[in-house]
Amino acid sequence: MSDTVIQVRNISKNFGVVHAVRDLSFSVWAASCFGFLGPNGAGKTTMMKMLYGRNRCDGAGTMDIFGFDPRHDELAIKFLSGVVPQEDNLDDELDVTQNLRIYSKFYRLLPNTASQRIAELLQFMELSDKAHANIRELSGGMKRRLVIARALLNQPRLLILDEPTTGLDPQVRHLIWDKLRQLKKQGTTILLTTHYMEEAFALCDELIIMDRGSAILEGPPRRLLREQIERYVLEIVEGETAAAVSKSALPPSVRAEPVQNDLRLFADDIEILRKLAEQLHSDHFHLRQTNLEDVFLKATGRRLHETQ
Repeated sequence: MSDTVIQVRNISKNFGVVHAVRDLSFSVWAASCFGFLGPNGAGKTTMMKMLYGRNRCDGAGTMDIFGFDPRHDELAIKFLSGVVPQEDNLDDELDVTQNLRIYSKFYRLLPNTASQRIAELLQFMELSDKAHANIRELSGGMKRRLVIARALLNQPRLLILDEPTTGLDPQVRHLIWDKLRQLKKQGTTILLTTHYMEEAFALCDELIIMDRGSAILEGPPRRLLREQIERYVLEIVEGETAAAVSKSALPPSVRAEPVQNDLRLFADDIEILRKLAEQLHSDHFHLRQTNLEDVFLKATGRRLHETQ
C-alpha cells in the first residue's frame, strides 16, 4: 500500500460568524486522487488554501503535507506543489510560452532546462501549435490546459486543482481528465475540488462530500454508491404526474423522495421501477442508475448545485 503523504486532523476555519470549515479530518495516499465534492460555499476551496498556507486554520488542529506544516513551512509546501486556481490568471500581454517562462524563473529553472520543460508540457497538454499564440487568442479550454501546464513546471509531487473543468465543454473536460490520470500513474498526488459528480466519480480514489463546511460522507466513490443509495432511480419530473403517484401503494422495496415538484423512486431492482414507469401513462420520467448527486441529496435533502 502507498504511503500516507497528507494528514489533516480536526481543522476548522471561520470568517467572522461564517463557519467555512468545521472540524475536518482526512488522509491522502501518495499517487492517488483525493477529492472534495460539494456545492459552492461548502468549504472546499477554503480547505485547499489552508493546505498550502494561503489561509490560516483556527484552533488546535494539525496538518502534515509531505512532512511539512503549512503554518510554518508554507514556502516548502509551495515548492513541491503545483496549484491550479479556479480562475485562469494568465497574463494577457504575453504569449503562451512567455507565460510559462516567467513562472519557470520563480522555480529557478535554468534557461535550457526551462525551454525543454516548456516544450514537454505544451506537447503533453496538446498546446504545441499554440506556443507563440497570444492568450487572448486561446479558447477557454486551451487557457485551462495552459494553467495546468504552468502548475506542472516544477514537476510537483502534489497537484492542487480547484474546480479545474468548470465551464468547459465535455470534450475538453474528458481531455483534462485523461491528462490527470496520466499524471497520477506517473506518481503525482492530486487534490481536487469539484461540484461535478461525474468528475469526482471519474477521477477520485477517495473523496469527501462536504456541505456547509462539514464532511457528511467520505470514502471511495463506488463504495459510497454501493453503501449509501439504492442502485436505480425513477425520476418523475412533471408535477401532476408525480402528484398522482400514491406513495402508500408503492412496494416496500421502493423508497420515495420528493424533490420540489418532482418525485424520485429508488430501488435496487430495476424491473420494479420499470413496471411503475409503465403505469404512469406519461413520458415525463427518467429511469437511470443512481449517482453521487443522489447520495448528496439523500444526506442533505438538496441538490449539489443548491447553496441554501
